[in-house]
Amino acid sequence: MPAPIIPTHRKSQRSFPLSEVTQTAVTQATGKRKSAVARVRMTLGSGEIKVNGRAMDEYFPREALQIMIRTPFDKTETLGRYDIDATLNGGGVAGQAGALRHGISRAIEKLDGAQRTTLKKAGFLTRDPRKKERKKYGQKGARARFQFSKR
Repeated sequence: MPAPIIPTHRKSQRSFPLSEVTQTAVTQATGKRKSAVARVRMTLGSGEIKVNGRAMDEYFPREALQIMIRTPFDKTETLGRYDIDATLNGGGVAGQAGALRHGISRAIEKLDGAQRTTLKKAGFLTRDPRKKERKKYGQKGARARFQFSKR
């Protein structure tokens, strides 16, 4: 009996047999938040997360951000099963952490299509569309005006 075919992300037309995926496949996904972009490579391993060549707890020293990044693994009960190698560009620390969580969620969904509903309900597959609003001419900022003077 051939190995069962698991569905991958809609944009990707490839489907891998389950046996191939669990042994050698490297799953790549992109996550975004604000102006930060995370390119995530996920392989079967011991649960090590490397960000720009450094350990996650070194790159993100704040415990809240580390917890946020691990939540896709907690929800899908795959903590410690995959190694993550991520490259982050742009944005600030919180934006990068959000982008990494989005990328990890997409990679898990790509690898195991059955986890899609769990990740979707938690809101991890939806890209947060909020960005910084641009400054308008004749104003101090995006919404702030210069102080009004009657005379």
